[in-house]
Amino acid sequence: MKAHRLARVAEAIREVASETILFELRDPRVKSAGVTVTRAEVSGDLQHAKVFVSVMGTPREQQLAMYGLRHAAGFVQSKLAKRLQTRFTPVIHFELDQGVKKSIEMTRLINEALAQGAPAGAPRDEDVSEAAPPAGSADGTVEEEPRKDS
Repeated sequence: MKAHRLARVAEAIREVASETILFELRDPRVKSAGVTVTRAEVSGDLQHAKVFVSVMGTPREQQLAMYGLRHAAGFVQSKLAKRLQTRFTPVIHFELDQGVKKSIEMTRLINEALAQGAPAGAPRDEDVSEAAPPAGSADGTVEEEPRKDS
């Protein structure tokens, strides 16, 4: 199957899944958890689709939301069947996407390391490069030291 067709179908699945979860799903396990559809992957034969979701909250809330999504997969699949004009509707599998959570954690760690590494009054690298003129003469040329032959 051509890659651009798979990409179009995956994008349609992502759109339908996100709209259905946001507007039409009434399951309190899913509604209260703040579920975000991040991406969708489709198999080459269009029989199966993985929908990756990000769930903010505690691990218990994430488990409950994933349980609710797995039970609502048939409903989302029926909405998808109305949108796609294919012979078969892909079977939807929801997967928990840890990418957003990991990126937030990495940002926190980087900020923490920067705060610990630099003293409060010390200038940062950007400040040092702007404040210190390059070594050399006033006209901008750099003088070389004479070589000593051994």
